[in-house]
Amino acid sequence: MTSRVNTSFTLIPNQKYRRSSRRSSCFSNTFDSDSQPLSTLGNFKALPLEIFQIILKYLSVKDISMLSMVSKTVSQHIINYISTSSGSKRLLLQDFHDLELPDREDTAIVEHYRSLGLLFKRCTLLLPTKERLKYIHKILADVSCFKFNGCAAPLQCVGLLCYGIFLQTLTAGWDELECHRVYNFLCELTHLSRKMQTVVCSKPGSARKLELRIRLFCRNVLLDHWTHRSDSAFWLTCILKPWPMVNQARLLYIIFGPISPQDVVPREWLLENNARLLILSGNNICFTFMASKAVNGRTIELAKLIVFLALVSEKELYCMDWAVKMMQKVCKVFSTPVERNNFLQSVADAFACAIMEMLQLVMSGDGDDDDRSFMNLFHLVQAQASFHKEVLYLTMNVLPS
Repeated sequence: MTSRVNTSFTLIPNQKYRRSSRRSSCFSNTFDSDSQPLSTLGNFKALPLEIFQIILKYLSVKDISMLSMVSKTVSQHIINYISTSSGSKRLLLQDFHDLELPDREDTAIVEHYRSLGLLFKRCTLLLPTKERLKYIHKILADVSCFKFNGCAAPLQCVGLLCYGIFLQTLTAGWDELECHRVYNFLCELTHLSRKMQTVVCSKPGSARKLELRIRLFCRNVLLDHWTHRSDSAFWLTCILKPWPMVNQARLLYIIFGPISPQDVVPREWLLENNARLLILSGNNICFTFMASKAVNGRTIELAKLIVFLALVSEKELYCMDWAVKMMQKVCKVFSTPVERNNFLQSVADAFACAIMEMLQLVMSGDGDDDDRSFMNLFHLVQAQASFHKEVLYLTMNVLPS
């Protein structure tokens, strides 16, 4: 069946018309009035731009954020307000150094940037991710403490923390592809990959200031403020994935390692913490790490590590036969019976030395916490007993009851 069209009336083309000069001048500083319907401004349509911006000065960031969702036109005017000198001065607070509070994430300026992140999220909602990031960078470019090397006193500054909270709020709910674009944008902006290349290829401590900057940027901007571990894991994966395992280990040490009170530079880890990390890393990584020490003849270090694997297993109630079987597996890496015997002797000596050192610490009373020192000694003696019991079971081919 063919449809019929009534052609009895004449189609009239869209007529161009000129707005009155009074109405067209209301928002002449922002964009062409013919391109945006002023009716979407609601009751604000009768106000000059200057009055609209004065009203914004009296609204909180949260209220401005809510107002930005009224219409695309209102949102555009808010974006224009943010770009003005008065708007940026009011919204981009920079009091990052006058804070002595123990929990810096609860300070007013941090909450301000959390709200500001939501405002930018809503105002830039219709833009592609790349354009959103370019616009936001343009607005935040004058905040020096948001830059990788921008602050002269980074340890007393919450600037990077505020930047991280801002980005967390902005990217909440974004898919992984968009978040990858954010990470790549930050890397290009800060030359982060090149800086990481410098520290992982240098001797530990030779680039202390750069190590500290990398630590602070990664922790404050990308990692520390997420509620869910899966989010932190995503950003940590972005940081580590491009690097081989040995460099990943170095970066983990720089980012999460213990810090010195003098320069906040990572100190050498306690062997107990090394052992704890190896256990949590899984069998493959743990064995690879220990086998490397065996191949390179670092028998004494390896023996001490076995002792602390046993200690952590005792403290955390892990199965002690795991530590014994790991030692047995590593023992096979040694190529000759003499090397294997020397290794086993070193393990026995390492247990004895560790117990004597802890006993001396308890008896001298030099420890910061005498009860803690005594409990460490207790756990180590228990660990030695449990470890040797599993060795006897293995040697005598007796299954534990």
